[in-house]
Amino acid sequence: QVQLVESGGGSVQGGGSLRLSCVASGFTFSLNDMGWFRQAPGKQREWVGIISTDENLAVADSVKGRFTISRDNAKNTLYLQMNNLKPEDTGMYYCAAPRHRYLGLTTKWGEAYAGQGTQVTVSS
Repeated sequence: QVQLVESGGGSVQGGGSLRLSCVASGFTFSLNDMGWFRQAPGKQREWVGIISTDENLAVADSVKGRFTISRDNAKNTLYLQMNNLKPEDTGMYYCAAPRHRYLGLTTKWGEAYAGQGTQVTVSS
């Protein structure tokens, strides 16, 4: 079965950086788009970004220029590099894999698998 295990979250001051990782198993990682989404307390889930199989990126406007996504197909690992973090970036961050190979910034939640998440807290 699909398993996604995130790590790398933590607490950081505003302006700091974190790198999240997600190790995937149970499917052919290299043949699938991958993504990250987040959810802050009291707010709706929000796609952060998607990376396609040929490493094209789609990133939410709210994080554009600060966050980037990369993947290592040899390690079945997805990364989220977060720079210049802001308090509004606080939330639980989840790795996502598609149920049908493709993801986009408007993919519905039921069309993706998700991990257990890793907490990111940014203080001002």
